[in-house]
Formats: sequence, C-alpha cells, structure tokens
Amino acid sequence: MRAYLTVWRLPSAPVLLLAGFAGRLPSSMVPLALLLMVQQQTGSYAVAGLAAASLGIASALMAPILGRLADRKGPRRILLTQAALYPLLLGLLVAVALGGAPDVAVVAASAVAGASTPLVSGTVRALWSRTDPRSRGTAYALDATATELVFVVGPTLVATLAVLAEPAWAVAVAGTLAVVGALGIAGAARSWVSAPGLSRGLFTTVRYPGIPRVLISGAAVMLGFGALEVAIPAFADAYGSPGISGLLLAVWSLGSVAGGLWFGARVLSASLPRQYRWLLFGVTIGLAPLAWVSSPWALGVLLFLGGTVIAPTMTVQNSLVGSLAPVHATTEAFTWLSTITVGASAVGAALGGALIETSAGVPGALGLACFAAAVAVVVTLVPGRRAPVDVVHREPVPV
Repeated sequence: MRAYLTVWRLPSAPVLLLAGFAGRLPSSMVPLALLLMVQQQTGSYAVAGLAAASLGIASALMAPILGRLADRKGPRRILLTQAALYPLLLGLLVAVALGGAPDVAVVAASAVAGASTPLVSGTVRALWSRTDPRSRGTAYALDATATELVFVVGPTLVATLAVLAEPAWAVAVAGTLAVVGALGIAGAARSWVSAPGLSRGLFTTVRYPGIPRVLISGAAVMLGFGALEVAIPAFADAYGSPGISGLLLAVWSLGSVAGGLWFGARVLSASLPRQYRWLLFGVTIGLAPLAWVSSPWALGVLLFLGGTVIAPTMTVQNSLVGSLAPVHATTEAFTWLSTITVGASAVGAALGGALIETSAGVPGALGLACFAAAVAVVVTLVPGRRAPVDVVHREPVPV
C-alpha cells in the first residue's frame, strides 16, 4: 500500500488516474452504445457492426498521427481541441443514426467521430514515463489496473442506460466523460516540454531498437484475447445461458485487477524483458486449459486465475515501451502500441468467430487464444540488440 501512496503523492498523479479513467471510459462505452443504437434503428447487426468497426478503425489510424504531433508540439492543444470537437461529432453521429439517414452516412459519421477521439491513453502513459523511475512501475500498474476497470464499468453503464433510457444517452454520457478526461489530462500536461528530435519517417518510431518485438508480441497476445472475447459469449450461448457471458468477462477483468494491484506493490529484481517473457508465459498457461472446460463455473474460476497475469503483463509492456522509445517520440510509441493491439484484437475476434462457425467450434477459438499467447512468448525469445540511451532519465534495456 505504501507504494501506491507514494505514486498518489506524485505531482498530477491523482489527475492522471482519475481523469485518465474518465477519459478512457468512452473507449468501452461508445462502440457498444453505437452498436445497440444503430441496430435498434436499422434492425441490422451488419450495419451496426460496420459502424462500430468504422469508429474503432478511424480512432486507431488517427492515434499515431496525433501522437507524433503531441510529441512535437505538446498534447495540451490537441486535447483541448478534441474536448471541443468530440462531443459535437458524437452529437452529429446520434442525430444521423436516429434521423433515418442512409447507412453510408451513419458509417461515415462514425468514422469522423472516431477520428476525433481524445488522445488520453497515449498522453497519460507518456506522462507516467516522465515520473520518478523508482515509482514508475507502480504507476504503470495502477494505470493498467484502471484500464481493466474501464472495461468492467463502461459496458455496465451502457447496459444500465440502455435499459433505463436509450443507447443514445450512453453516447451522451460517454461524450461528457471524454470532455472531463481530456480537460483533466490537458491540465496535467501544462508543463510538458517537447524533447528535440531529428526529422523522422512515418515508421521510424515503430522500427526503433526493441520496439518491434514489444509491438509484435503485444499484437500476438491481444489477437488471442480478441478470440477469447468472442469465444466466451459463444460458450455461454452453447451452454444455454447467454446471459452469463457478461459475468464471465467481468470475472476475467476482475482477476486482472486483482493481479495488477498485487504486482504493482512488488519490487522485482528481474529485468523488464525477463519479467515480460515470464508473464506472457503465465498468460499462455492460464489460457491452455480453457478449451477443455465444459462448465461455466469452472470456466469462471479459470478466467479469474488466468486474468491475474494480464494487468501485470500490460504493466511491464508499458514500462518497456516507456524505456525503449526515443524521448522525442514517447507519446507516438504508446499510440502505436494502442493502435496495433486494438487492431490485433479485432483480427482475433474475426478469426475466433470464423473458427466457431466451423467444426472446431468454441474449443478452436479458445485454442487459438492459447496459441497466439505462445507465439508472443516465442517473439520475446528472438535475440535483439541493446536500445540506445537518448535521455538522462532513461536506462538502457537489453531486449
């Protein structure tokens, strides 16, 4: 607990944690609320899914561009601009969706709203990377734990508002939370000083020593998680209790929260790459028995236990990116991590869904999740070179 109190007392730490939590909630609320809203209006899951995918893809593609701009000019102006634009564009999206506009207009409005998503996660992680190295690991653990809670609280809020009112109200609440988060983080970034850097090509940061393997291993494990997130509802449906899918996913996230809180209070002597490798191995072990489970209660227990490794893995992953990224491109590096992992999760969901429709069924999708995590472990075993040190507070990390 003392480690967490130390982080809480850091300058701007309460703002980063609370505003960061509020600003991330829309990422788990808007896609689901949009899906429900468009499906209710059009009667088509295909159109609703396309709108939600358009929103997510536009946000993911725009993030590295905005991350690079934030590194050069500072994130404050970007966040303030997005705090003004995002709720307006969400309002436009709601008006288009509920106004009976053509499907193509709904998809286009979704993309425009997604492109304006506030740059909260990348900025928060970049700001954490500038904190005292002695508290940085705990800070990343709190950040990873808060991110897991986002995906418990967000869908619950959407479901509650959809039942009590309409999905459009969930979009409105998400827009308000995004403004609160963006303004809070913009305030915390007031003292941001951009580091000098050479002109760089589009993918220079992605190719920086050590970064490719973190991104590829992160993409592999997130592909597995995407397959698992589709397999769990399919498992519940096959068991005859589709309603328990939300409970199983929540149990999985709560296991991650518990593991993240435990891990953040530990001081480990092992290097970050070694911790990352062993944690990914732990993820693989946690996923391995799922394909043979037939009881939802057993699945819930295994998901909780396996979930305890997720937040620690994300903690060390963020620590690695913060240590390896060039100091003049920290925000961009974190946005690339978000973009690639979100994309990989979507691919995993698609592959998992396709497997479920074949003779492989749900066990096939669960097996894919385990295999993808194992690939992530193998990626970390590929020999690499030492990343250069380009700023005094960074330590060289062998990767």
